[in-house]
Amino acid sequence: MDRKITVEDYNSHWSEQFDKEKVNLKQNLTNEVISIEHIGSTSVKGLGAKPILDIAIGVNDLEIVSKFIEPLKQIRYEFVYHKEFPDRRFFRKGQWGAGTHHLHFYKFKGEHWNNQILFRNYLRKNPDVLKEYYQLKVDLVEKYRFDRVSYTKNKAPYIQKVILKAKEE
Repeated sequence: MDRKITVEDYNSHWSEQFDKEKVNLKQNLTNEVISIEHIGSTSVKGLGAKPILDIAIGVNDLEIVSKFIEPLKQIRYEFVYHKEFPDRRFFRKGQWGAGTHHLHFYKFKGEHWNNQILFRNYLRKNPDVLKEYYQLKVDLVEKYRFDRVSYTKNKAPYIQKVILKAKEE
């Protein structure tokens, strides 16, 4: 069974934590990293979130990410292989199910990178959509309090709808 899922009120320290972590990452990764972005709910002012910093790292080729495993291990990140996500490389800081930071390596300007940035920016600019998304998250936490997979899976249709809407505008 998963650990209990919690959605906390927005915390302005999340942005500060990201800024510090970005500096740390830049010091430990090569110049092959093109961009480091704060993504996910903690990146959207006013949005409640699970207290985990999601960070997107853009590279030209995902094959180079293997050379980052050791440097990231030195700053307490663990590589987590996900065969179901071939277009992403994932690292976690903290215990399984209780991590504090998630790194998502994507092909810079690729579809997955663009969708992450588009979704974040759309929530930032559209308070009504932000409120809807927050309410969905609260409802799903009530329904799937100890089932992270179902919680995430049931957010996906809404996220895709928002991304499509954002692409149309």
